[in-house]
Amino acid sequence: MKFGELDKKDYIVIPFVLLYFYIIVTSVLDLPILGSFLFNNKIISWIGIAFCIIGLILFLLSLIAFGKSFRVGIDKDHPGELITSGVFSISRNPIYSAFLFILSGIFLVIPNWILLLYLIVGFWFINRQVLREEGSLEEIYGDEYNRYRKKVRRYL
Repeated sequence: MKFGELDKKDYIVIPFVLLYFYIIVTSVLDLPILGSFLFNNKIISWIGIAFCIIGLILFLLSLIAFGKSFRVGIDKDHPGELITSGVFSISRNPIYSAFLFILSGIFLVIPNWILLLYLIVGFWFINRQVLREEGSLEEIYGDEYNRYRKKVRRYL
């Protein structure tokens, strides 16, 4: 696995991740949780579980399509090939789409106001990262990436 460059703003994610897992663990173990549920609906909970499963499957299919070219972030020194096959033929960002499915699904299962905030902030962080990566991909791959971008949507 390769890691690309990080921005100082990327480290703000750490406290959000810790609180996010705290909320999930306290909900699963039926411990006191921060905030109250916004609604309680079994059908919506099952839809949330389906979103999580779709997200996990999409994530695994993305890793398979990436193969040995998998990297985290932007690695301009060793970019590898532009992956356009598999799930990358229907979304330029299937891994981020998977994360959005999972974030949405967890919120639907545990509809807490804090997780709603996480969902909104998560969408913002993911979109911010995608925009950063798109600029780098255009710089690295040029016309090849521009043709791919015109043909394939950003998210699922």
